[in-house]
Amino acid sequence: MNAIAVIPARFASTRFPGKPLANQTGKYLIQHVYERASQCSRVDRVVVATDDERIRDAVESFGGEVVMTRADHPTGTDRVAEVSAKIASDLVVNVQGDEPEIDPVHIDMLVEGLQSDGESTIATLACPFAVLDGADPRDPNTVKVVIDGFGRAIYFSRAMIPYPRGYETKGTAHQSAPYLLHLGVYAYRSGFLKEVQTLPPTPLERTEMLEQLRWIEHGYRIAVRLVDRAAIGIDTPEDYQAFVDRNGAGDPANP
Repeated sequence: MNAIAVIPARFASTRFPGKPLANQTGKYLIQHVYERASQCSRVDRVVVATDDERIRDAVESFGGEVVMTRADHPTGTDRVAEVSAKIASDLVVNVQGDEPEIDPVHIDMLVEGLQSDGESTIATLACPFAVLDGADPRDPNTVKVVIDGFGRAIYFSRAMIPYPRGYETKGTAHQSAPYLLHLGVYAYRSGFLKEVQTLPPTPLERTEMLEQLRWIEHGYRIAVRLVDRAAIGIDTPEDYQAFVDRNGAGDPANP
């Protein structure tokens, strides 16, 4: 069962235009992600998916593989689906293009999740809030996931789930069910990517504004693998500067 990793990358970004081409470390940001994905033992091929020629040129400059896609995709999943239609594979991993410190082992866990769970169509990652500094499950900007005894997602929410009912009645929160932060990286069976664009939006998806709820409402099972840390995403120039500070500045890559 072979797997490819697809890294969607676009130039436009409200908070950080041109983010994939930031290069203060001596490498493009997209190159850091590409090299991490290339270290995976369960991934056979790594591809950057973009509609921007500047990103294509950058990826080709460091020897990476790139596939040009349409410019009108509403989500990264749709962009990954277009690439999947062009490249034959059993499994497809959607790797976020703004997580240069993602652990290759975690990507391999996604692939293993689908290889070992024949009833799940999608795999994703979650991390206990207990190991994260400063993360708060009450924050609606963090997506929580609840899983069943088979390691599959029951529900995703911006709300605090499971809700600590004991806090209201006794002043203490019931802690036997850990709060899990959902990490937005996925692996899919390639057949699902052919179907996903035909799935109509659903009430839960519209309510929470979470795409994965559409998949659950349409009956797809999502395997969840637990990891002990979350990769730090780059959303703003300040996030990127912190990444540069952690990794050391180098000679900027030549565009």
